[in-house]
Amino acid sequence: MSSLKGLFVIFIISVMLMLTAFSPEEDPDLPVSASSAVLMEQNTGRVLFEKNPHEVRRIASITKILTAILAIESGKMDETVKVSRKAAYEEGSSIYLVPGEKIKLRDLVYGLMLRSGNDAADAIAEHVGGSMEGFVFMMNQKAKEIGMKNTNFSNPSGLDSHEEHYSTAYDMALLMRYAMHNETFKTISGTKTYSFEREEHSQHWKNKNRLLTEKYKYATGGKTGYTKRAGRTLVTTATKKDNDMIAVTLNASDDWNDHISMYEYGSSHFKMKKILPEGPLKDVRPLKDERTLYVENSVYYPLMKEEYKDVRIRYKLLSPKDMKKTKGGEVGRAVIYLQDHAVRKIPVYITEEEQQEKVSLTKKLKALFFGRAGAIIP
Repeated sequence: MSSLKGLFVIFIISVMLMLTAFSPEEDPDLPVSASSAVLMEQNTGRVLFEKNPHEVRRIASITKILTAILAIESGKMDETVKVSRKAAYEEGSSIYLVPGEKIKLRDLVYGLMLRSGNDAADAIAEHVGGSMEGFVFMMNQKAKEIGMKNTNFSNPSGLDSHEEHYSTAYDMALLMRYAMHNETFKTISGTKTYSFEREEHSQHWKNKNRLLTEKYKYATGGKTGYTKRAGRTLVTTATKKDNDMIAVTLNASDDWNDHISMYEYGSSHFKMKKILPEGPLKDVRPLKDERTLYVENSVYYPLMKEEYKDVRIRYKLLSPKDMKKTKGGEVGRAVIYLQDHAVRKIPVYITEEEQQEKVSLTKKLKALFFGRAGAIIP
């Protein structure tokens, strides 16, 4: 009985060690000042470092990342917005809008992201959502679509005027990952200075994100935030050694250095490793005919050196009978496993019959007119 108990204990310890090896944890050599933090690889969504990632906290002006992406996706960026009195007199950080001022939605989004204008946030919400309530509804719908499970928005700016306005470091990383797939957002987020003509004068703004403008040459964008209740919040992006990364800190006394430390950790400990090359799958032949299976793009995944040996690929494909019926297209998935955890699922395609017939015909013609050495047959 005691031996069985001992084996059970050993089994539990082994499982815990395996999970520990797979799951990112707070590294003792990477202290951060933030109450919550996440470092995420942008293309795959893998978390490279975390500290209290799912702890619900107030988020301040990093809320405006969602406000910006909703404005961009509305398709109204070139429309002119007439600023309401309510928006113009919103409290906190401001781009000094005037009641009745007419300004392009695009310029408001730049003012939102670069200067964190709360007045810009309200003007955007009223124009895009039709009302403040309508826009907040859009915000929470989009959050659900993205997969932000521990998040609720109550306003477009992040002000502490509502109790039910919160998120987590992990959810905000998901939001930034989603937003960075949009080229317009990526451009605005990474803009250091912006100039344009307002109704009464020329305007020139400098981005408040000092990581982007002066502190870290690998930084590519982001959004700052601060309120008394939330503390300092920050979401940034950076690219170093082919690693596109997203860093999030909530309630951080030293957020600039937190982000630099996380980026340096990510770029030095993880490498984007090619798991599966694009083109034909050489180790899988589905049918007796000459058609081949292939993947459209090479598959990369961020790995630590000691994890290289732990990667496996398993194919989940249609049966040969069903595959024979299809003329071409998707016939299954290549599932990438890391330590028995599925981390990526890649579509697998089969060449079309017509395409393969052309290839076969070309081979036959070459065989007819050319010898094995490639010389013309006399």
